[in-house]
Amino acid sequence: MKVLHLLDSVGRGGAEAQALDVCRNANRFGIDITLVSAGGGVMENDFRGSGAEYIALKRKLPVDVYFASQLRRIIKERQIGIVHGYQAVDGLHLYLATRGLKDVRRVLSFQGFIADRKNRIASKFLIPRMDANIVVSQGMQKWLADVDKLDTTRNFHVIYNGADPERLRPTGSSVRKELGLSDHSLLIGMVGNFYRDPRKDQLTVCRALPDVFATLGNAHCLFAGRIEQGAEDKMADCVNFCTEAGIADRVHFIGGRSDVPDILAALDVFVFSSLQEGFPVAVSEAMLAGVPLIVSDIEPLREAVGDGEFGDVFETGNAIDLGEKMIGMLRDDARRRTLSDRARSYAAEHFSIDAHLRELKMLYESIVLEEKPV
Repeated sequence: MKVLHLLDSVGRGGAEAQALDVCRNANRFGIDITLVSAGGGVMENDFRGSGAEYIALKRKLPVDVYFASQLRRIIKERQIGIVHGYQAVDGLHLYLATRGLKDVRRVLSFQGFIADRKNRIASKFLIPRMDANIVVSQGMQKWLADVDKLDTTRNFHVIYNGADPERLRPTGSSVRKELGLSDHSLLIGMVGNFYRDPRKDQLTVCRALPDVFATLGNAHCLFAGRIEQGAEDKMADCVNFCTEAGIADRVHFIGGRSDVPDILAALDVFVFSSLQEGFPVAVSEAMLAGVPLIVSDIEPLREAVGDGEFGDVFETGNAIDLGEKMIGMLRDDARRRTLSDRARSYAAEHFSIDAHLRELKMLYESIVLEEKPV
């Protein structure tokens, strides 16, 4: 089964991490991946060494007919049977590249919420023209229908993002040593980029920390994630709050990192504070790494932690509630171990790369067998 995946860029993010894990493991499931990127990024070498064929192209225009023609040539030369995009711009160019190719099936994934009107219009156009549309959670499907007013009643399939446990093995590098922390320090962490649109909510975590630190004198917190252009003010708000609250020496902003397994291995509690999500790969990674979680009360995150069975849930945007949840979890070693074991076992069955690829292969096989409409 020959499949082409298209990424608009290969920067460090959830969709890119998901695609990389797919590339590294697809052969075990009989899927031959060609990964095409429309722009560069820091993960380019990772994709080149993934075991999948990697082709770097350059999209120069929002709708680039020449870029679509390059994709069409690749599809025909390699006898690709399925093309798969991760956002609307990918889907649009794959649609243009495959028009008239009756034996090629199209798949589009919806990884997160749709940020603007232009992408909503493109998604509305693409959905009925795809052979399959994938949403990464039931909550995401509900959001697309209720908020973005898209028709998700037909031809939609829920396939959870999955992370590769092998990729999550720590290298032995000590993040605690890097930060100057002892083994007896308690470390809270959030892994997530700072985005300019309303997505991640690092500021609520910062606002919860003064009470946590006042109660637990050996607690620290780290934030790992790059700053998207246009999100500098969000990062500055967090830094300024911590400085004014007198806790800056215990809050560590470590930027975009490639050593997520070592970061997870150093944490006592993983916090994921967010306003809007599809199904974050960072949560899958934390669960598979056995780090107890506290997540905000939005549908996709409640879905991930089984409404509190596999992690705690705090009221979205409520720093007081989050602080109380962090204190309670950090004080209770036994409960952290119980949640960690439950989450790891559940994630291995539902949110691992093997679980993802099993579902993906079944979907691919089903659309190949369907008769394509004229």
